[in-house]
Amino acid sequence: MSYPELPKAYDFKATEQRLYTWWKEKGYFKPVNDPSQPGFDPTKKPFVIAIPPPNVTGELHLGHAMFISMEDLMIRYHRMKGVPTLWVPGSDHAGIATQLQVEKLLAQEGIRREQIGREEFLRRTWAWKEKYGGIITRQIRRLGASCDWDRERFTLDQGLSRAVREAFVRLYEKGLIYRGPRMINWSPGLRTAVSDLEVEYSEEPGLLYYFKYMLADGSGEYIPVATTRPETILGDTAVAVHPDDPRYQKFIGQKVIVPVLGREIPVIADDYVDRAFGTGALKITPAHDPNDYAIGQRHRLGFISMLDESAQVNQNGGPYEGLDRYEARKRLWADMVARGLTIKEEPYTLNVPRSQRGGEIVEPMVSTQWFVHIKPLAEKALEAVRDGRITIVPERFTKVYYNWLENIEDWCISRQLWWGHRIPVWYCADCGEMTVSREDPTQCSHCGSHKLEQDPDVLDTWFSSGLWPFSTLGWPDDTPDYRYFYPTSVLETGYDILFFWVARMIMDGLEFTGQIPFDTVYLHGLIRDEHGQKMSKTKGNVIDPLIVMDELGTDALRFTLLVGSTPGNDMNLSLKKVESNRNFANKIWNAGRFVIHAVEQAPEKPDGKPEWTLADSWIWARMQAVIADVERLFQGYQYGEAGRQIYDFFWSEFADWYVEIAKLQLAQGGDRAFYTASTLASILDTCLRLLHPFTPYVTEELWGHLRGACQGKSAAFTPAGGWPEALIIASWPVAQENEGWEAQKMAEFSLVQEVIRSIRNLRSEKKVTPGKLLPALIAGGEMADLFRQQSGVIASLAYLDPSQLKVIASVDAKPQGQASLVVAGVEIFLPLAELVDAEAERARLTKELDSINGQITRLASLLESGFTTKAPPAVVEKERQRLSTYQDTARKLEEQIKSL
Repeated sequence: MSYPELPKAYDFKATEQRLYTWWKEKGYFKPVNDPSQPGFDPTKKPFVIAIPPPNVTGELHLGHAMFISMEDLMIRYHRMKGVPTLWVPGSDHAGIATQLQVEKLLAQEGIRREQIGREEFLRRTWAWKEKYGGIITRQIRRLGASCDWDRERFTLDQGLSRAVREAFVRLYEKGLIYRGPRMINWSPGLRTAVSDLEVEYSEEPGLLYYFKYMLADGSGEYIPVATTRPETILGDTAVAVHPDDPRYQKFIGQKVIVPVLGREIPVIADDYVDRAFGTGALKITPAHDPNDYAIGQRHRLGFISMLDESAQVNQNGGPYEGLDRYEARKRLWADMVARGLTIKEEPYTLNVPRSQRGGEIVEPMVSTQWFVHIKPLAEKALEAVRDGRITIVPERFTKVYYNWLENIEDWCISRQLWWGHRIPVWYCADCGEMTVSREDPTQCSHCGSHKLEQDPDVLDTWFSSGLWPFSTLGWPDDTPDYRYFYPTSVLETGYDILFFWVARMIMDGLEFTGQIPFDTVYLHGLIRDEHGQKMSKTKGNVIDPLIVMDELGTDALRFTLLVGSTPGNDMNLSLKKVESNRNFANKIWNAGRFVIHAVEQAPEKPDGKPEWTLADSWIWARMQAVIADVERLFQGYQYGEAGRQIYDFFWSEFADWYVEIAKLQLAQGGDRAFYTASTLASILDTCLRLLHPFTPYVTEELWGHLRGACQGKSAAFTPAGGWPEALIIASWPVAQENEGWEAQKMAEFSLVQEVIRSIRNLRSEKKVTPGKLLPALIAGGEMADLFRQQSGVIASLAYLDPSQLKVIASVDAKPQGQASLVVAGVEIFLPLAELVDAEAERARLTKELDSINGQITRLASLLESGFTTKAPPAVVEKERQRLSTYQDTARKLEEQIKSL
């Protein structure tokens, strides 16, 4: 790729799409060791991620931006390390969400799906998917996702549909799938069962209704009961009290009468009853409440369903049959008031279950559905984490995982929808038996009849999602991709779907492949607004990532999300943070322009061997330390901290210090200019490689210009591994072995920095403009030679007059009328007589002395404790030296205070 002249400012709008297209066309997103290509080496272990498939109906939100940025970082990092790397993209058919979209379109035409029939409805749904289904994947590309798009999958693909049938039939043949009545979540508007994940609970104001359950013996006595859903009285089959509650013990075993309907039901005793809630007596509706369902099973109660599929009262509701559930509530309560059966109503905060898709209130109902007997699968999944084959990051979610799987309930897998994987079960009209088959049968497997009708239900979307890591690679066929890329490496997703998706993938992977589907589960947190509030349209605090990328660039958004996150913790996001990181992208660009210009102006090659300056040695040593720290942090999944360290190094050390000193060194020309330009290019090259997984676009664009400048100058500017064609495939930096000189050089430069900072701070405090060059006297003690060597750097960066900068070992008496500073035992005097207020100067020095004395007390206490016997000798000696330096500084500060 040829690079035009380097623009003055980074234009992300002109860069991002061009670079993404180039990366894709060059094949950089494909694994370098591909089992379908010549030269394949099966012994090379790959790094593989299967993307959490976004809903085909979706549009990009911050949750997508988070996991795409995080997974792309992992993928780019491993690709640069030379590991064969595959990121499998794809999307989910999203049964309910997609069907809703198509039903909305039908409603605009004034028709329902039943009127056009299943076949026509599915034809329209596929057409809708073809038209709108690519929106989310195009948006994912915009984030820089380096997926292998030639391997893109969709959960209703022919291959994945085969995998779903295979999984269903295997479980059925093992006796792990059954059909029967159980408590489920029912969506009346969608007229289907919905998973727990598709139910969201919200606190809403409501009422607690108190009423009388009259005893059937005609005594006139009653048990007071409270409920939030009076309409379900129509399905009551018992009243429960706590066995130890003295208020109601005498009623246990007696009968009470259901209001209006007149049915007699028993009074039972159960430990579940909370004596403090309401009246301490509980109406039991086993067919419409999950807790009552369990009580009903324990006490062998009747299960009376009083609602139909549309949440209208059915034939069991007596005079209320045909009424909507809420209209029935009003009518029944009014009738109870008229009969003197009510006690009171009081405000009560309800935890209301609403459908995530339709927003309507979900009804717990007993319904005949298909279920997976899940405990045998759960036990294997528990063992895989317990024995360390799978690691969950962060570790604290392991307990949550255990708790859920240890208490798991059978999984309802059927949905009363038309869009999805249809259940592979056929019913025979002649013998009434079921045929369960991998292929569409032509006759009944029991009697041979051809009168077969397929079950109308489809499978829960999570059934196919659970197979995702291996179905996307070709399972159940033994394909080259499946053999090489499975098991995958990391499953990265939000902690909120640890159970619904992650646990199911682990169960399915172990059940169907005999292997774990991945060895690491990395969980990121939720993204909240800058005040820590959950983002929602009603609050008006939703940040649209597409708008942010339009205005501030993809790199700024990615860096903000990645550096602001820690495993498993929620993060607060503000546009100010994104703006700040847009400024960081500009800082990278501007520093890059300076370096490239330095390379272009430098000599082609040196005349002699390098004579490295203190700044050269310092920046090199610090760079190696950062590389080592970043690698350690990456290995520990601390990507946010790694990004922060690169940011701090680039901005606060390379750009703010070395680049400024490099300007002085470049001005000297000759070998000094060559080696300085070489160091600048090397550090920039390394920083861009480290930053690339975080901010792929600006780093690739700038690196291309750096590469072109260095190649255009001479071979002397070629890095050790050469210049690859693109940064995306460049090698990841590896820290060089410590040679022994690094610690001293870093300490010496750190001292020079402290001196420069202290002079700058004093100038700022006294409001001395940078243009006013001051004379200065530095009493450097044992470090006097260092300060003489660095006098040019100190004078330039502290705005001192080099002709009047004097460095000596010590002073006998403090120069009169001068402001003084003490830095690590080094005394600095500046002629600011007219600006020096003796009292203010004494207060400043006293405050500094107090701080130093605090450090002396702390270190003295530390060195008198058991620390000296427990810590390594080198560490103890370092602390002794620090104490000595503080004591020297304190002595000099005391002398300066006395002289005022």
